[in-house]
Amino acid sequence: MTGMKVPVLLADRSYMVVVGHGVRNQLAEAIASKAPRAARAVLVISESLLHQPWASFETGLPTTTITVPDGEAAKSASQVEHLCTEFSKLELSRHDVVVGVGGGAVTDLAGFAAAVYLRGIAVVHVATSLVAQVDAAIGGKTAVNLVTGKNLMGAFHQPLAVLCDLDFLETLPPREILNGRGEIVKCCLLDGLTPPMMSALSLEDQVLLAVELKARIVSADEREGGLRALLNYGHTLAHAIEALELGGQELDIRHGEAVAIGVAFAVRLARHLGRVGDDAVASHDEALSVFGLHAELPQGLSIAALINAMAKDKKAHHDLTFVLPGPNGFETVSGISRSDVEIVLEAFGGVK
Repeated sequence: MTGMKVPVLLADRSYMVVVGHGVRNQLAEAIASKAPRAARAVLVISESLLHQPWASFETGLPTTTITVPDGEAAKSASQVEHLCTEFSKLELSRHDVVVGVGGGAVTDLAGFAAAVYLRGIAVVHVATSLVAQVDAAIGGKTAVNLVTGKNLMGAFHQPLAVLCDLDFLETLPPREILNGRGEIVKCCLLDGLTPPMMSALSLEDQVLLAVELKARIVSADEREGGLRALLNYGHTLAHAIEALELGGQELDIRHGEAVAIGVAFAVRLARHLGRVGDDAVASHDEALSVFGLHAELPQGLSIAALINAMAKDKKAHHDLTFVLPGPNGFETVSGISRSDVEIVLEAFGGVK
């Protein structure tokens, strides 16, 4: 394979994340090398991508294409059932392979369906969005949403390979680039980069930095027993905002935008708790500015509703749990009081 190859090291389940221009053309090679007994493939692709001029993918196998809805509408239990039913009709075996082509919602859905069909069949991800390339498609965390929250039904299921074709990024609208940068700024902060260092990175450098960080962390902590939880920096509030949107509030917010808000909130919560000073807040704000991100809560959200949603976060242990910066670096901090969170949310603005 050509392109930059970043290994995710998990013993006999290790795989490569390949980053570069045109790497989608390596799909057949990836399948042949990692799933030599596969007799057929199923391509799971979002509806809006199917008719793009570049949406032709050679798997090297007889292939059936299944379309799924765009965005978060794909991440539902009904879509999982739909895919598994189609897999069954096609008589896919445990040797065959699913290929998820799309953004993070599609790779989450395809990965989870592959995880549960026949108790697990192979999956390869072709990540077409910036969010998917720097986060969602890597690491084997697959999930769909429930009405009560984001990513509450899922499984760990590592792919055979992840192809991050940088050509796809040239087709994205500006807002989708910003969406991905919410995850990138999180990775830069976790990796200790200063805002001037961040501003010197090209988009390709940004993708590689995020991929390398995630691959390194997943290799050390696949099941989120400790270190991997740090990748959830900014996500406690982000997932709460997204959960309220899933619950019916029309917020029009993307995942990376919510993460940017969550990162800005988390450093302010850390300052309120005495873990960091004003300089850390200023540095975070400058980092967000470097990437053109705005950390403003949607207007009119209820503090009580946000806190209740945050208490349901996957990291929580029946209390409020956040990844926060501090004197020893980033840590998962549990047992934070509702009153402390309320104070910081009120000062943050936009809530009632």
